[in-house]
Amino acid sequence: MSFREAVAQAFAPDGALARCVEAFSPRPGQTTMATAVAATLEDGGVLVVEAGTGVGKTFAYLVPALLSGERVLLSTATKTLQDQLFGRDIPRLLAALGVPARIALLKGRSSYLCNYRLESARHDLRAMHPMAQEDLAHIEVWATGTSRGDLAELPQLDERSPVIPLVTSTRENCLGSRCAHVQSCHVNQARREALAADVVVVNHHLFFADLNIRESGVAELLPSVRCVVFDEAHQLNAIGVQFLGRQISTAQLDALGRDLARQGPSLALVAENWPEMVTQLNRETASLRELCTNGSPDIRAPWIDEAPVGLDRSAWCRALDALQLILQQWDLMLGSLEEQAPDIHGLRERTSTLIQALQLFNGPIEPGWVRWMDVGRQQVRLVHSPLDVGPAMRSRVIGQAMENGSRKSWIFTSATLGHDASLSTFVQSCGLNGAQVLQVPSPFDFAHQAWQYVPSHMPKPADARHSGSVAELVAHAATVLGGRTLVLTTTLRAMRDIAAVLRQHFSASGTLEVLLQGEAPKRELTERFIQGAGQGGDRKGCVLVASASFWEGVDVPGDALQLVVIDKLPFAPPDDPLVQARARQIEAAGKRPFAHLHVPEAAIALKQGAGRLIRRETDRGILVVCDVRLTHMGYGRRIQAALPAMQSITTQGQFTQVLQGLTRFSTTDCQ
Repeated sequence: MSFREAVAQAFAPDGALARCVEAFSPRPGQTTMATAVAATLEDGGVLVVEAGTGVGKTFAYLVPALLSGERVLLSTATKTLQDQLFGRDIPRLLAALGVPARIALLKGRSSYLCNYRLESARHDLRAMHPMAQEDLAHIEVWATGTSRGDLAELPQLDERSPVIPLVTSTRENCLGSRCAHVQSCHVNQARREALAADVVVVNHHLFFADLNIRESGVAELLPSVRCVVFDEAHQLNAIGVQFLGRQISTAQLDALGRDLARQGPSLALVAENWPEMVTQLNRETASLRELCTNGSPDIRAPWIDEAPVGLDRSAWCRALDALQLILQQWDLMLGSLEEQAPDIHGLRERTSTLIQALQLFNGPIEPGWVRWMDVGRQQVRLVHSPLDVGPAMRSRVIGQAMENGSRKSWIFTSATLGHDASLSTFVQSCGLNGAQVLQVPSPFDFAHQAWQYVPSHMPKPADARHSGSVAELVAHAATVLGGRTLVLTTTLRAMRDIAAVLRQHFSASGTLEVLLQGEAPKRELTERFIQGAGQGGDRKGCVLVASASFWEGVDVPGDALQLVVIDKLPFAPPDDPLVQARARQIEAAGKRPFAHLHVPEAAIALKQGAGRLIRRETDRGILVVCDVRLTHMGYGRRIQAALPAMQSITTQGQFTQVLQGLTRFSTTDCQ
């Protein structure tokens, strides 16, 4: 039996998966994807697969990858999926297929406990908060028994806990081989296991960070693997541009000043004026912050020439020059001390990195890059980013491997990669021109399982009454359904406004609970939302109002979610410097940015949001898009074409009738 036949047989009604995986049932789309992955593994090359919700894409790429016997690198967008692949999916498939393989999980530094920093965490003022004290106590107990040091082993630890930065290391403050705990370092242990494994699971953040600084170990792995799979590939470009560029913030400068001050006794050995030098660094940092904020926090300023828009170029250059001068003085001082203490060596590396960044931001912007300034209430951040990851992928990843004559395989997959048959937006942004493209449709029968409603009475999106009208519609619908409603907004302001109206509406009756993004971790909010759909007891039905990350990665199957309401078409913010720079690039090529950038990206984002509704073959629900442009404008119809074909609701009366029908019939697949 050939390799491709073996892969197809694994998915057959009498195959290995049917025998060993509970609730497995053959799906033609899954087998189609799996055989395409197998062909790419045999022949080498690049395969881009959009696999609709319900196809089972994870098994479709894992089975051929594991059966190939080749060394495989898997990259995901989230640590949650990383943990799922490593802890559940891969072990289950290895057992079902009878394939021996060593698997390893590799994350970034911030995911692993640092024993050196744990020792000093109790003395940090940030650990004095009662909640921080409780988290630190949990970590200290867990640290005595953990073998991997992965903080994900602590489910009670909030991912936003202020203790996490105190007990983990960064590239800047890691002591490396000088650390007294180097032999028991969890980061080093994870890297050693990855280098020895047959299957290594990483994430996109780590992958691109390593392309830039070659520090995490992925760069050592890449030449030795035969197959690289990017799951949740739709996030590659957004994540990649963050890590392939450079950033510097006043928070980094402030932190350096604090850490230098703590080294007073050591610094006094070579310079009596070290307190004045610390003061000068803090003063120059404050001057830069004041220049940039100019009384206007929470702005994002584009950068057209050699300074951010709105800032005097001469004043800008003086501020950067002054900072660079004091940092160079610190660099000389630390250089004479770094052999005496590990901490000093790390401080000098941080200082040198900041000097290089300041030199970059004091120079011109090269073609293909964009620069901007984020001004917040706590810090100013300068960002230098590529327009997309295409050039880096071509020159430093895929292209280099192909030029060396290797038959390496590259698989890119997600439930949503584009709005057209060629998946052109994704393919071009990631530099994958010439790749084989495959679209595997969802097995779900949307025409019978889902309805779509675009309320014609809704105010236009720019109307001040719009959010209130959305809240009014949601209040009516959620009351009929007893909750079971997810509201996705395009802005945080609309999210807060809609949630406030809903809470006021339901406060008197207390019949429904309104959950709001940001008031608890995403995982906790999702669990509370699902629990609210349970029957009996004192459970309240829930309405979850969210934005940003909740447009994807939320899986609520069964009748726990029967209504998804989207407030507006998800166009990118027009003042986003990255979007503006991409638009200028498209214009320079003689094309219209609205048609070739804004509409395709809005279609992809809407497709992601709509994908929260139907998650199983037995689900039923309604998608409401409160934006009349979807049906009234030509570009709206282009966006509409990216969505699955659902039954259409045209009137408020019909909408209420369908809602009531959902309450009379509920799905049974809630697992």
